[in-house]
Amino acid sequence: MIFGFNAAEVFQIAVEIEENGKAFYEKVAAKIDDPDVQAIFRDLAQQEVEHQRKFQELKAQLPPQAAQSTVYDPNNEMAHYLKMMADGHVFRTSESVDAKIATIQDAVDALRMAMEFEKDSVIFFLSMQDATEEEKGRQFIGLLVKEEQEHLRRLAVQLKKMTH
Repeated sequence: MIFGFNAAEVFQIAVEIEENGKAFYEKVAAKIDDPDVQAIFRDLAQQEVEHQRKFQELKAQLPPQAAQSTVYDPNNEMAHYLKMMADGHVFRTSESVDAKIATIQDAVDALRMAMEFEKDSVIFFLSMQDATEEEKGRQFIGLLVKEEQEHLRRLAVQLKKMTH
């Protein structure tokens, strides 16, 4: 276990990652010329908004113990640690999103980068799920992972269409 994070903290990070995911998809859709990829990215941007809302609702439904710190944290260092962890995720900061977008040459590059981001999200959330001890929180995080896996599937299908 990396740390005893609680589900409420994980959902706050998820909301922030989804916000930057939305920005990524909107900016890339405006940059590339392929209408099919633009349509997928615009749809995924809208889904990120829905995911944010869903994750906020799920966070609100968590039982009170899911918001309790599972690590002794008298100086509120957990919030700082979680921010650092989230900042390492490719969708966490707008600056890193903008830097990645600047390297995109075409729709295939955009799809590959989007897949990398979605894979990072799945791995990040699975790691956080493992670190969450409360069962209801673990189940909610599992729902979050399924949402990201569906994004990855859609992107992979489009990439296959364009490269085979």
